[in-house]
Amino acid sequence: MSALKKSVLIILGVLVIDQVVKFWIKTNMMLGDEIPVFGNWFVIHFVENNGMAFGMELAGRFGKVFLSVFRIVAVGGIGYYLYNLAKKGAPNGLIYSVSLVLAGAFGNIIDSAFYGIIFDHSYGQIAALLPESGGYSSFLHGKVVDMLYFPLVEGRYPEWIPSLGGDPFIFFRPVFNIADSAITIGILIILLFQKRFFKEQAAD
Repeated sequence: MSALKKSVLIILGVLVIDQVVKFWIKTNMMLGDEIPVFGNWFVIHFVENNGMAFGMELAGRFGKVFLSVFRIVAVGGIGYYLYNLAKKGAPNGLIYSVSLVLAGAFGNIIDSAFYGIIFDHSYGQIAALLPESGGYSSFLHGKVVDMLYFPLVEGRYPEWIPSLGGDPFIFFRPVFNIADSAITIGILIILLFQKRFFKEQAAD
C-alpha cells in the first residue's frame, strides 16, 4: 500500500474516532458532566469552546467566523502540501505526521461548521441530534466539543508568589479532544525528527 493511501486511512481513522467520541459526548452528557476513567488523573469532562485547540478562544462572532474560515483555508493548504509530499516520495514518517495534523484540523472544522446546525445546546440538558426546533447556532458558529482532562497534579501556589499565592494549581488544566491530540502528536513528531525527515527529502 502506498504512503498516500496509508495517509488517507490515518486521516479517516482519526476523523471517525474523533467524531464518534464527540457525538457520544454530545448526546449523553450535559456541559460540565464528568466521568472518572483512571482515578482523579484522567477524567472525561464535557466542555465546549468557540476557538482554538485546548480551549483557547478568539472573541466575538467575527473572531469565530475568522477562525473557522482560517481553519478551512489551512486544511486546504495542508492537504495540498501532503499531496505534494507523497507525490515527491517524502519520508513516510513526515507524510503520516502531516496526515495527523490535517485530520485533527479537519475534525475541529466539522464541529465549527456543522454542530451548531445539527445539535441542540447542552446547557442543563443532553443535546438532541437534529432537533425539530433547529440547532443552537448557524453555519460556522458551532462550538468545538472537548472532553479529555488530565488533572495530574493538584495543589496551591506558594504564598510567596505574587498575585498567584494561595490560588489553586492544576497540571494539566486544558481540556482537549482527539483532534487536538492528533495535531499535537503530528507536530511533535515533525519537530523531533525534522533533521531526518528534511534531510531525506533534500537527498531525494
